[in-house]
Amino acid sequence: MCVCVCVREPLRVMGVCVEKAGDGSRRAGVLLLSVLWVCVVVGGSRPPHPRPAGRFVLGFQAPLNASFPFSARRLGSAITLAVEKVNANPALLGNLTLAVAFMDTDCDAKASLRAFIQMQWNRNISALFGPPCPEEAEVTGLLASSWNIPMFGFVGQSPKMDNAAVYDTYIKVVPPLKRIGEVLVKTLDFFGWNHVAMVGGGSDSNTWDKVDAVWKSVEEQLRERKEVKAALRFDSSSEELIQRNIRHVATVARVIVVLSNAEDSTALLKEAQRQGLMGGEYVFILIQQFEDNLWKCAVGSGRDQSSMRAFDMAFVIAQKTYEGYEYYDFFEQVHARLTDAPYYSNLTSEAEVSPYAAYLHDAVLLYAMGLKEVINDGLDPQDGRELVKKLKHKANIRFQGASGLIHFDEEGERNVDYSIFDLQPVGDISKFVSVLDFDSQAKSIRPTPRFTSVFWPMGKPPTDDPLCGFDNELCEWLYSDKVMVILLVLLPLVGGAALLFITVLTLQKVRLQGRLVDARWWQINHSDITTIKEPKGFPSQSISTTISKNGSGGSQTISTKGQEHIYITIGLYQGNQVAIKYLKNQALSDVRKPSVIQEFNMMRELKHENLVQFFGVCIDPPDVCLVMQYCRKGSLKDVLNSEVELDWMFKLSFTYDIVNGMEYLHKSSLKSHGNLKLSTCLVDSRLQVKLSGFGLWELKHGCKHRLVPVDNPCFEDLYWTAPELLREVYFPLNGTQKGDVYSFAIIMREILYSTDEGPYHGIKLEPKEITRQLRAPPPSGPLRPNLPPQVLPDQVQGEGLLELLQVCWSENPDLRPPFSTIRRRVREASPDSHTNILDNMVSKLEKYANHLEEVVEDRTNQLTVEKARADKLLSTMLPRYIAEKLMAGQTVEPQSYNMVTVFFSDIVGFTSMCSVSSAMEVIALLNDLYTLFDDIITIYDVYKVETIGDAYMVASGLPIVNGDKHVDEISTMALHFLGAIKLFKIRHMPNERLALRIGINSGPVVAGVVGTSMPRYCLFGDTVNTASRMESNSLPLMIHISQSTADVLIKLGTFKLEERGDIEIKGKGSQKTFWLKSKDGFVFPPKDSPGPTCYKTTHEDKMPPKAVDSRDRPKTQRTHSFAKMAADTTLAVPNIDI
Repeated sequence: MCVCVCVREPLRVMGVCVEKAGDGSRRAGVLLLSVLWVCVVVGGSRPPHPRPAGRFVLGFQAPLNASFPFSARRLGSAITLAVEKVNANPALLGNLTLAVAFMDTDCDAKASLRAFIQMQWNRNISALFGPPCPEEAEVTGLLASSWNIPMFGFVGQSPKMDNAAVYDTYIKVVPPLKRIGEVLVKTLDFFGWNHVAMVGGGSDSNTWDKVDAVWKSVEEQLRERKEVKAALRFDSSSEELIQRNIRHVATVARVIVVLSNAEDSTALLKEAQRQGLMGGEYVFILIQQFEDNLWKCAVGSGRDQSSMRAFDMAFVIAQKTYEGYEYYDFFEQVHARLTDAPYYSNLTSEAEVSPYAAYLHDAVLLYAMGLKEVINDGLDPQDGRELVKKLKHKANIRFQGASGLIHFDEEGERNVDYSIFDLQPVGDISKFVSVLDFDSQAKSIRPTPRFTSVFWPMGKPPTDDPLCGFDNELCEWLYSDKVMVILLVLLPLVGGAALLFITVLTLQKVRLQGRLVDARWWQINHSDITTIKEPKGFPSQSISTTISKNGSGGSQTISTKGQEHIYITIGLYQGNQVAIKYLKNQALSDVRKPSVIQEFNMMRELKHENLVQFFGVCIDPPDVCLVMQYCRKGSLKDVLNSEVELDWMFKLSFTYDIVNGMEYLHKSSLKSHGNLKLSTCLVDSRLQVKLSGFGLWELKHGCKHRLVPVDNPCFEDLYWTAPELLREVYFPLNGTQKGDVYSFAIIMREILYSTDEGPYHGIKLEPKEITRQLRAPPPSGPLRPNLPPQVLPDQVQGEGLLELLQVCWSENPDLRPPFSTIRRRVREASPDSHTNILDNMVSKLEKYANHLEEVVEDRTNQLTVEKARADKLLSTMLPRYIAEKLMAGQTVEPQSYNMVTVFFSDIVGFTSMCSVSSAMEVIALLNDLYTLFDDIITIYDVYKVETIGDAYMVASGLPIVNGDKHVDEISTMALHFLGAIKLFKIRHMPNERLALRIGINSGPVVAGVVGTSMPRYCLFGDTVNTASRMESNSLPLMIHISQSTADVLIKLGTFKLEERGDIEIKGKGSQKTFWLKSKDGFVFPPKDSPGPTCYKTTHEDKMPPKAVDSRDRPKTQRTHSFAKMAADTTLAVPNIDI
């Protein structure tokens, strides 16, 4: 047991926390180290401290001093970015989260120990990242091993820590020092160089420290395999030492290995240039283990051509970086976040961000994956030894990080691929490009397409050992007299033999050129092509979307299906319909190249039913074009996205055609396709797929390799390109056979799940992010198109096809099957898929005819539904009887009615309410109120004429005459309105109540449809005006009726009236009017109804009136729904104080 009493400062952990470990008294430091010693020797267990549930704290140590290349001010935010990625991805740790605690150790061993103890004692950290300095890492690593805490090295410059028996909880994400030596030896073997010299050093202590360990490792491996002529380490800040040492190594070696930082290496090369060592006899190999500053130093001096010449005979060995947008985006993000607490960095650009930031970032992701493995296996997540063991020996831990592909070899060391770079012009700029690639897993080296562009001043790589020696000591015998005599005799004989040999070669060349002239089968005169127009009804057509150039003259067929625009000119050549693709005039300079003519001959040899036929090339300016076979149905994408539904027989036949064509193509001299996608799979008139878009790359593009642009590339065009090709800065336009299998898998997915949105439809990512994840797979696994659950017919064995599809787009190219295997699997899935579609066409025609009948029936049903909707809408605007006559095409003549009843209502105080309400609140109020009224009037034989503002007008007795019922209907409806308004609540003024003012009058009117735009059924006559006057002279919550209405109600005998007396009516004089009080038979609301909740109209028992004459109705009085609810009661209007 260990009891520790420590003097410490509090350590905060809030995302990222910071403490200066070096602060405090020396006495506290001595006390901490003493306690550390007791803890390690006696107890050996980590200090107890409770951890918040679901939270793991990561300790991070680094110096804040920006002079260190691994300063926290140059890389610290990388750990923050990684923690945010892990916490945002529940697939890694689920509900568990990570936090960071940072302490500045200033590259001091004591400070690092003190910081580690404080981190563990205060926060019980789960893992330690750093410290980066060797001396402090060696000491702190011992304590981490004793406390069983995993320690991640993101700089890893200490050979002592490679002893896994002592540092058993230590793992580093940087490659081992010996790896750079292996790459150097393989590079020397590739060129056949066995004699080398080493120069290097540094101008400050930091550079010396970094170079020392790498120097020892490289020198040891070179002396085992090669002959080291000289090994000079010196202070590169001295120009005199640089001049003297460069002069010395030039006398003992032609191959010179330079080990230093970027600035010092550049200075050495410039001195070598001044001494004339860049003429092609010497070669310099610069080793950059972790830094990337050399790229900036070299390219940054591009304006000075003399400085650029210093790199003419220089190669750089460095880790393989994918020079794409995601690599630079990471450093931009790190730089942007460095200004935050606790680093407060003042770096001016992302160029100053340390390259070690990528390793720190990947170390956190690696820890998260190891923690996930430990938790999934049911082990203790605090067991650092078990976690490190999982990371080093778990074969499935493999992901793409900021520093490249993360995976470990059998020795627990990280495998990192390296490249040998050469400074070459790329477009308008010069940049370092990879000319050799080293595969760390296979321990092999291979040239890249850019290797052929390496400039050798002497036409070939230099030799490492001069033929005559460095001082011409091996060729002194050539100057003896005997040798001179022999040479004088032999030279004429050799000259004659050479002349004879040249003559024979010249004759052979002339004969060959003659045969080539006779074999210009590919050359077509443009006058032999008859340009025609595509007949009507033909679909659009395309032979390839890889090149879209406008040609002169000719008709063109254009398709704008979806977002794709396809232009092609159609012509007639030797009785065949052909598709004409116009090229740029630059093709004229390439068309007579032997390599291009060789491509013509290869294209001529390709004769297969599933490949488009190549007829030739027209080279008559400005009509420079390719002439290919014309496919009438267009691309397979157009066919799949057409309105005609294709069954599985068609889709599998298309798949088999593609497989058949690709198998033949892979066995031909062309070897591969390179541009396989739906738009390059054409369909002819027999519904047979023919592949296009292959071959003739040099003619069409002027080169054989494609550069993926970093700025604004067309990301959607890269969906079909295999990931291993996307990772190359330059990849061959003709692709690879394994890459074609990957492209076929994407096409197969599009065929099985037909969609015009592209293969990644449904994945909510931008095209740039999709391409980035294809190039650099995330830790959760490679990104691939979705395979939604879909029931496939049993006869095509859908599950087998999906399994085949997934194997074909495997991330590992070696796992992808050849097309011969794919053809067998597709044939097994559907035995009928390999037959020609025409053999099954007759049986399918009947099915498609039936399908068309179903389509017609479905469209007819849709039309019927829409007509019913239109009829319903018209019936809400006009009386049903009038609407039916209008829909029948009949004329609606104005009509006079002897007796109808007209109802007007108005809201009391509506203007005042509007003044204190918003426009939206007023609209909501009127909508709720009129919806209530509209529901009520459906119970009665009435017609809503119109609403103007807060005024509501209803009439009864027209257009269908109903005797005296119109007075009964309107009066009962008016009582219903008063009862309902009592329970009505205003949304925005719940404590207020509405009051209606109602007026009713009966008499003759004239009615008719007025207008053609928004026609309305309008009422005219003095009866309407009198009803309006009844309403305006009424009182709140009262029903004011005229003498004519009262006479009918008295006759009916079921209504109770109260005489109001004579009142002055504008335009009518003094008239006697009445108040309508109640009706025998029902009360509203019912006495047993709930309290005054928000009123809703009851639609049960609603009986809309039928459009028949009232004389045909039953003689019994219609019972209303609310009358049923309160039979034998009296409907009385409650008294409301206003």
